[in-house]
Parts: sequence; C-alpha cells; structure tokens
Amino acid sequence: MSKLGNLGARLHRGEISYDFVGKRKIWYGVSILITITAIVGLAVRGLNMGIEFKGGAVFTTPTRMSTSVAQAETYAKDASGHEAIVQKLGNGSLRIQIAGIDTGQSDKIKQELAKDLNLNPEKLAADLVGPSWGEQIANKAWEGLGIFMVLVVIYLAIAFEWRMAVAALVALIHDITITTGIYALVGFEVTPGTVIGLLTILGYSLYDTVVVFDSLKEQTKDITRQTRLTYSDIANQSINGTLVRSINTTVVALLPVAGLLFIGGGFLGAGTLNDISLSLFVGLAAGAYSSIFIATPLVADLKEREPAMKSLTKRVLAKRAQAAAEEDLAADRAADDEPADAAPAVVGPRNQPASRGRGRGRPSGKRR
Repeated sequence: MSKLGNLGARLHRGEISYDFVGKRKIWYGVSILITITAIVGLAVRGLNMGIEFKGGAVFTTPTRMSTSVAQAETYAKDASGHEAIVQKLGNGSLRIQIAGIDTGQSDKIKQELAKDLNLNPEKLAADLVGPSWGEQIANKAWEGLGIFMVLVVIYLAIAFEWRMAVAALVALIHDITITTGIYALVGFEVTPGTVIGLLTILGYSLYDTVVVFDSLKEQTKDITRQTRLTYSDIANQSINGTLVRSINTTVVALLPVAGLLFIGGGFLGAGTLNDISLSLFVGLAAGAYSSIFIATPLVADLKEREPAMKSLTKRVLAKRAQAAAEEDLAADRAADDEPADAAPAVVGPRNQPASRGRGRGRPSGKRR
C-alpha cells in the first residue's frame, strides 16, 4: 500500500506520467470496437426482458422442495406451452416465472403445476403481472433515464462548460451501451433491479469524470498566460494526478459487487442477485474506463479546436523547438571547442620522471 501511495504522490506531482491523451486514438478505437460488439449482441440476441416488462405469472412453491430445477422447467412448459424460468431460492423453494400468459390461463396452469409437483394448489403462491403494467414500467424507466441525462448535461454545462458536458454524456452513453450489450450476450434477465443498477453505475461513472474535470478546470484557469504546456498536456496531468484515486474507489466498489455476482449469484445459486449485480459490475468497470480514456481526452480534442488553444499550441511548440535548437547548438559548440588532437586526460596518479643530474657527485650523508 505504501508503494501505491508513493506512486499516487509521484503521479500527482507530475514526476512520472503516462500519455493517456496523446494515445487517445487507440482508446477511441478500443471503445468503438467494444461498442460495436455490444450493439451487434443487442441486435442479434436482444435483451431477455423480465416478467415485470412482458407480463405473466410467478409461482412460488413451499420450502424444501425435492423437485429439481430442470424438472420444474419441464412441468411449467408442459402446463403453459411457454418457456419458463425456474430459480431455486435460499430456503429451498422454487420460483417459476412464465411470461406471456393472461389471468384466465394462470388458474389452469396453477392446477397443473400443483398436480405435477405433488402440492396442494392452495400452497402454490401465484403473482400475476399484466402486460400493460410491464409496458408502463418500461416507459417509466426510459423516462427516468432521459431526465437523468438532461439534468446531468445541464449541471455539467453550468458547473464546468458545455464541452465537458458533451464529453460526459458520450461517456455515459458508452457505459450504458456496453452494459446492455453484455446483458444481451450473457442472457441474464432484465428486471427493475437492472434499471436501478444502471442508474447507480451512471452516478459512479460521473463521480470519476467530475473529479478529473474539477482538477482540469483548476489547472487551466490561466492557461493562455504561459507557454510551457498545451491544454492536452494539462489534461493528461489531471488524469495522472487523479488516477490512483479513481482506481482505489473503483476497486473498493467492485469488491462487494463481485461478491454478489460470483459468490451470491454463481456459487450459492441466488439467481435473483444476478439482475442488479451484473449491471453494477460491468457498469462500474466501464465507468472507470470511460472517465480516464474517453471523457477527458474528448474534452482535450474539443478544446484544442478553439482559436485561443490553437494559438497556445503553436507558441508552446515554437518555444519547445527553439529550446531544442539551442540545446543542439550548445552541444555543437562544446564539441567544436575541444581540440581534435587533444591528448586524453590522465586519470589517476602520474609518475614524475627522475632528474638525470639529481644527486650526481653529491656525497652521501648530511652536508656540513
């Protein structure tokens, strides 16, 4: 942890950095590829909408049922003529979902299921969901998502500027598309819990993005008064300065969600946790990626189109070229000043030659 803290401090001070903004075309390409895959998954497989959106019936058995999930699926299909989704709950009971049936069919299906499961029909609980109610829930979900997007754009445009609002909106659409595409490819059921998970991960994604934007806004207040850094350079510093913080918050948020998804939904078989945990897990990871690799580089792209930023970039590049030329000239002068036939410097002690006449004819011993 101390090494990670030292790394974060060095990134924040600018002692080390990674060129996220300079390599933005690579990140754009990766995001486009992932987004296209998600869209293809949505178009080919579609979303497995839950019974809350399609309408149907949910039958719940008493606890400690000896019937397996596969047998219950067969019984439900024979009784209704529709595919059924069966989940084994933590107390041993079975939850049987059959979509696309109306109220009149549910009583007959309930009797058939109770007979096949060797149960008293009164002990088989039935909950009916009408298709009109499911359609209303879906419409409300889309309305809520649209209102959320509009409010986010308005807030970011007021608190920062419209370019940052546009970049944040693109990042949010990126996160939603990837998350829904993963749902289509995996085949998990979409329930109201999924919608809640989507709205939650959008908040997390915005949190990371706003942290970087706030740092960027603070560092670019008087950007045109200097000629040392371009807007892209400062944007890259902002990403590096908040990188460790973004990673820490994302990892801390992902750990409990991973426990819900892989341990609760996978290992323990609590399938009802999959609908919200998958959206949270994928969305959190996509949100952390988009805030670093999409939102801020896109802001830099939009800002570099401004005349003031173009002029600043020219001045910075000209100053850098002049500094490089002066360094080359100084190196050339230093090379010219050194004689070509100069003897190499002697390193270490040097032996002095003895004088030939020293001590010749001198008597030994002390002088009188």
